[in-house]
Amino acid sequence: MKKILVTGASGFIGSYIVSEGLEKGFEMWAGMRGTSSKGYLTDPRIKFAQLNLGDKATLVNQLAEYKAQMGGQGWDYVVHAAGATKCLNIEDFYRTNTQGTINLVEALQETGMTPQRFVFVSSLSIFGAIRESALKQTSPGYGKNGVITEKESIYKPILDTDIPVPNTAYGKSKLRAEQYLQQLDPTTFPYVILRPTGVYGPREKDYFVMAKSIAGHTDFAVGYRPQEITFVYVLDVVQAIFQSMTSPAALGKAYFLSDGYIYNSRYFSDLLQQELGNPWVLRIKAPRWLLKGICKIGGTIGRMTGKLIVLNEDKYYILAQRNWRCDITPARRDLGYTPQWDLPSGVKVSVQWYKQAGWL
Repeated sequence: MKKILVTGASGFIGSYIVSEGLEKGFEMWAGMRGTSSKGYLTDPRIKFAQLNLGDKATLVNQLAEYKAQMGGQGWDYVVHAAGATKCLNIEDFYRTNTQGTINLVEALQETGMTPQRFVFVSSLSIFGAIRESALKQTSPGYGKNGVITEKESIYKPILDTDIPVPNTAYGKSKLRAEQYLQQLDPTTFPYVILRPTGVYGPREKDYFVMAKSIAGHTDFAVGYRPQEITFVYVLDVVQAIFQSMTSPAALGKAYFLSDGYIYNSRYFSDLLQQELGNPWVLRIKAPRWLLKGICKIGGTIGRMTGKLIVLNEDKYYILAQRNWRCDITPARRDLGYTPQWDLPSGVKVSVQWYKQAGWL
C-alpha cells in the first residue's frame, strides 16, 4: 500500500486530502503540530506524524523516528499543504511558508526519505496584481448571470510565463518557497507546484466571513473598476493534487487551478444571499483609498493587541486586485485536470454545511 504524508492535515485543504487518500486506498499520514485539532481527522485508519517544521534539527529527528516505524522506508508521496494565510507579523509568513518548506525538503533529503513526488500547494497570489490594465470597454450584457465569457473579458489571463510581482506578505513568502524548489533538480528531488486561485468549500473560514456578513444583512465591496474573479472548489484542488503525484509531464512544473470560469465581483455574494434564503442586504461599495486606510488601521490594531483583524494590509491588496483570471490549460493537458464544481454548486453545498455545523 502506497503511503502519503500530508502536512497541514488538520487544516481546510489538508483534511480533504487525507479523506480522499483513504477513499483511494492509500495509507494516509496526517502531519501536524501537536497542538492542532483532529476534529476533521477522526477516521481510525489515519496515522499521525507530529512535525515541527519550524526547527530543522527537531524535524530530522522526528522524520527518522517515523522512518524506523515504517521499516526503514519513507513515504511514497508528500503533499506539503501546511502554511499560514494570516499572520500578525510579516516575519511569521516567511518563517512558516518559506523556511518551513525549506526545512521539510532538507530534512527529507538528509534522512533519505525523498519521496517519489513532492507536491507543494502554493497560490495564485504569488503573481500579485499583474495584467490589471483593461484591454477594452465592457460590452452590453457583460457578466450576465454572473459569468463572464472569454469574449467579454476585459483582462488578459495570468500565465505561468509571467513574472511574479507579489504584493502581499503571504504571496511573497509562497513565492520564495517556490523559488527554493525551482532551484532543485527535479530528477533528484521530484516536485510539482500547484497554484490554486481562491479555494472555497465546507470548513473554509475566510469566505465564511462573507457568508456571515450577508446573513447579517451587509455586503461589502471595494473599487469601481470591473473586477474579474476566479474560484476553485476544494475537491477540485484535491483532484489535481492526486493527479500531480503520478503525472510524468508534471515533474518540476507549476500549475494554476480554477474551476475554468470567470465571474463578476458580485456573483459570489449573490449566490450566498440566495442560499441563505435571500435576506435583505445593504450593499456597500467603498473606494480603494478608504479601504486602504481601514486595513492599515486594522493591521496596526492587530499587532498592538495580538489579535488577527480580518481587514489588514494583506487583505487590502487581495480585495483591491481587479484581475484574478488564470490559465488552467497546462493543468488540463498535463494532469488531466477536469474541474467538477462550478460556483453555484459549490456555494450551495458550502452554505448547507455552514448551517449544519452551526456556523450560521
